[in-house]
Amino acid sequence: PAGRRAAPRAMPLRMAATTSPVSIDAMDTHGSVMTLTRFMIEQAQSDPEYQELESLMSSIQIACKQIANLVARAGISDLTGMEGGGGSVNVQGEEQKKLDVISNDVMKAALRYSGRVGVVGSEEEDNPVLIEEAYNGKYAAVFDPLDGSSNIDAAISTGTIFGIFQEDGEECIIDDVADLDAAQQECLAKTLQPGKALVASGYCMYSSSTILVFTMGNGVNGFTLDPTIGEFVLTHPDIKIPKRGKIYSINEANYPHWDAPLKEYIDNLKAGKGETGEAYSARYIGSMVGDIHRTLLYGGIFGYPGDAKNPDGKLRLLYEGAPMSFILEQAGGKSTTGSQRVMDIKPNGVHQRVPVFLGSPEDIDEVTAAYKAGGIKKEY
Repeated sequence: PAGRRAAPRAMPLRMAATTSPVSIDAMDTHGSVMTLTRFMIEQAQSDPEYQELESLMSSIQIACKQIANLVARAGISDLTGMEGGGGSVNVQGEEQKKLDVISNDVMKAALRYSGRVGVVGSEEEDNPVLIEEAYNGKYAAVFDPLDGSSNIDAAISTGTIFGIFQEDGEECIIDDVADLDAAQQECLAKTLQPGKALVASGYCMYSSSTILVFTMGNGVNGFTLDPTIGEFVLTHPDIKIPKRGKIYSINEANYPHWDAPLKEYIDNLKAGKGETGEAYSARYIGSMVGDIHRTLLYGGIFGYPGDAKNPDGKLRLLYEGAPMSFILEQAGGKSTTGSQRVMDIKPNGVHQRVPVFLGSPEDIDEVTAAYKAGGIKKEY
């Protein structure tokens, strides 16, 4: 009849649950702002298996917001400088900044209250740490709470790197978290897994804006923190690294200590004598998160190789090399030690170091070929 409104069309039933994360291309991003919270909710709706990961990512993004605020106010709040006025050293022998310690506590607290993580491995902890006494969390988390913290006093970009593993079935029954015997420490150490076992990894970069980039094994997406609404908003959907770049990122102060094949490779890039025949530009921040973020968007190669001073390099496999490798590979890039895929290496300890090259697939192939031609091959 005239004047009567038509009944609304019935909405189709939701599709049956899938067994993998939903691609960003399959989501409706036009109805409203695609926040990280909404993104994770849609992942969980597609498959109930991701409900626990949704809770975990919610805790991680809250921690990143807290750390971003601490970094932004570091100079005002007297958070620059060394912990305890100097002399506080972590297990790697590196002197700790105030924000190293605070950021580590923020990440541990966020993961503990997620209720989804039993064990964490951190740059600032000597051993794997049991943060949930019953150890009934489904996941183990590894992280570098504040990568590039040596840049804090100069207000240069820093970041948080994290990786999430699913528990491997090893159950640790521990009564007193504060007093672990050798067997209990060994039990926790067995939770360490190679990068190819990661179910998610990402980084938060604290710079002119705060950007969270992560993958759950189905592509890479980047979210920028909008301070007006306090939410991470999708700004870099389905990131794909260029197949070849024109930038190399490496600490050339170590050039005298490099292997001969690496010296020749870098010399060729600078002189335009590499595979492309074009000269590359050098860009090096000294903060892995910042250097990797640029490499991910612009292409090229980032490297921290082994050399005569540090044969295994300086980057840690578990919470730097492997999580970043997962991201790069999911974006179409590659990673290598020079002769071995980083993701295949099973860590022998929380703080194991390995040489790392990450970047565009053709650039990584070229440096790998240089090492092979030079007869350098080492398994880690």
